[in-house]
Amino acid sequence: MKAIVNTGPGALELRELPAPIPGPGQALIRTAFCSICATDLKMIAGWERTGFPSIPGHEWSGVVEAVGPGADGSLVDRPCVAENVLSDGGEVGFEHPGGYGELFLTEARNVLPLPAGLDLAAAPLVEPLSVCVHALERLGRPVSAGEPVLVSGDGAIGLLLTMALAAKGCRSTTLVGGRSGRLALAAEFGAARTLNYHALSGDFARAVAAAAGRKFPVVFEASGSPDAVNACLDLVEPLGTMVVIGDYGAARTPFPWNTVRLRQVTILGTDASAGAWPQAVGLAPRLPLARLASRRLPAECFAEGMALVRSRDPSIVKVVLEW
Repeated sequence: MKAIVNTGPGALELRELPAPIPGPGQALIRTAFCSICATDLKMIAGWERTGFPSIPGHEWSGVVEAVGPGADGSLVDRPCVAENVLSDGGEVGFEHPGGYGELFLTEARNVLPLPAGLDLAAAPLVEPLSVCVHALERLGRPVSAGEPVLVSGDGAIGLLLTMALAAKGCRSTTLVGGRSGRLALAAEFGAARTLNYHALSGDFARAVAAAAGRKFPVVFEASGSPDAVNACLDLVEPLGTMVVIGDYGAARTPFPWNTVRLRQVTILGTDASAGAWPQAVGLAPRLPLARLASRRLPAECFAEGMALVRSRDPSIVKVVLEW
């Protein structure tokens, strides 16, 4: 098999490796497509979670090539995705080899066959979609059709959240971002209002509240900006909820605790996608996921794909590698 191997800090090589053999309870996946995530860039640069060599790729779609003893044989030849967290706590694409390889192993019990009609090229987006579904579940209640919701951030998560909210009947989503092309997509995906923060003057929170005509009972912060967390806290109305989704690195965000106390605001953290995959797979055919697969490249062109992601080209949401 071929695999794109992370051989050292910032280094990727296309290598020939022995094909893995599924053991008890395992499924061997032949990768169809794998998208490049910003988290992959952190892994490839070097971090404490994984060493070298390693094979990234946690946003993938594929076909079950074979299963090991005790696994469900009916999975063979099924197009699929799968929950990446394995029983040892590690994840496919991180501690365990992932979709940057032609073949990799996962646990058969985690495999989710894809609904008919869901394009394999769009199916890697089920992984970030499941992050969004988990965030909606963390809210703890459904969002009503007319309830104003603010989504902060026009990255893949913000756009997928907008899609998911629209699919669940929400008709009053405001998305704030800084890239006009992404904001146009959000409007197509169901956002009732989009705001470009580059066009706002003065205090961010006041400007957003003025443009929207109100503060919000529900705010999803998905930008990963510590400054945005502070601003979004000021955009939550009394008794409202802010769901924090973004990755803020080591940043610490000081905010006035009395804002939380006096307005009785709830702040919820949400991480990853545990338990949300079946719902995400069921939701996926109803969403225009393929619109986020902005650039599709052969896996051998991974260096070009990495360069596109690092360039932060505003016209590109996801680069998808095809095996």
